[in-house]
Amino acid sequence: MPADEPTILATSGGLRRGTRTLFELGPLVHYALELSGAARPRLCAVETAGGDQRWFQAELSEAGRAAGVAVRYLNLFPMPNVGDFESYLLDHDVVWVGGGSVANLLALWRLHGLDAAMTTAWQAGVVLGGVSAGSICWHTGGTTDSFGPELRPVTDGLALLPYSNCVHYDGEAQRRPLFHRLVASGELTPGFATDDGVGLLYRSTRLVEAVTEFPGQAAYHVTRDGDQAVEERLEPRLLSPPG
Repeated sequence: MPADEPTILATSGGLRRGTRTLFELGPLVHYALELSGAARPRLCAVETAGGDQRWFQAELSEAGRAAGVAVRYLNLFPMPNVGDFESYLLDHDVVWVGGGSVANLLALWRLHGLDAAMTTAWQAGVVLGGVSAGSICWHTGGTTDSFGPELRPVTDGLALLPYSNCVHYDGEAQRRPLFHRLVASGELTPGFATDDGVGLLYRSTRLVEAVTEFPGQAAYHVTRDGDQAVEERLEPRLLSPPG
């Protein structure tokens, strides 16, 4: 059951520490599942940015079982685990892309043709979501630690959304000033940023709302005025804890 129109939930959150499992699916992941409109949504996790680590996938599967959600995976390491990316993605209601190296993610997706399959799934109404690298990738670019501890720009995102994106806006000291400089210089297009725990909901390419797992957090619209960046705070809607 696809969403009514192309939908992306781009976040700086989604998982949290569990009680009986290492991780739990947080409100942002549950919101992505809700957006699909499916009674029993089928979730595909894509962990390319983290290297498709099997230990992490095992813990994520445990978190899914605890929430009553079956998690399946699309892996590229050591080779693709499916032969037809497009059909596999279209057989799911939600695709959740994990964090890690967005530069490596983009390079590998393009090498294997997964970028085109993601675009097809998005156009078909499969809800695309993710955290950190899994947020930046849908945009034109953003700030990343893919190249080392000093943050650098990435400017070759999939551009399903015609904006730049900055994640962990309040959690890492380099993020905000670098994002401002890059937007002010024109190296990045104007865009949106999220504090930790905040997500941006896009329908087609329209930002519909910001949502948050935690009170007090925010999203931001950063635009260019001459050679300066201008930041506007966007108050998010607080999501209810998973039932």
